[in-house]
Amino acid sequence: MDSLLQYTINPFIFFNFPILQENKENIVNTISNKTYNANSATVDKKWVIIDAEDQPLGRLSSKVATLLRGKHKPEFTPHADTGDNVIVINAEKVQLTGKKLTNKKYFRHTGFIGSETYTSALDMQKKDPTALITIAVKGMLPKNKLSRQVLKNLRVYAGSVHPHTAQQPEILEI
Repeated sequence: MDSLLQYTINPFIFFNFPILQENKENIVNTISNKTYNANSATVDKKWVIIDAEDQPLGRLSSKVATLLRGKHKPEFTPHADTGDNVIVINAEKVQLTGKKLTNKKYFRHTGFIGSETYTSALDMQKKDPTALITIAVKGMLPKNKLSRQVLKNLRVYAGSVHPHTAQQPEILEI
């Protein structure tokens, strides 16, 4: 009886116990803690429509960036494109709070000396309303190769008409 007590108390001698020696393989193989890593073959990419009408630009862009990145999914993997395809409609009706419509400036430089230009948000909204949302979302993504790939999953349209009805996108309320 003393020898049995010795085997059960000492954890280092546990597997030397003759009865449990044959079950040693089963005990080790049943404990499996593997980390799940998503890749392009295992990810389920959905199509989502977001209506930008009367939405603040920053709040809308942060939601879109989260959807594009895939951070809302439990299988999020930082080094893989796990996000959804996002369609933003009514980009011309997005709201900017305060005096940002006139005071916010977008910087651009061609690379030549003295060729820096500043464009107000109002002028940019008149010229290309989709650029406001695209630039805001691009600024909220990480600056690497993956973000450039993820940004290709964003489609922004000025009006409410879009050519992606064949993908059967679901409408997401924000």
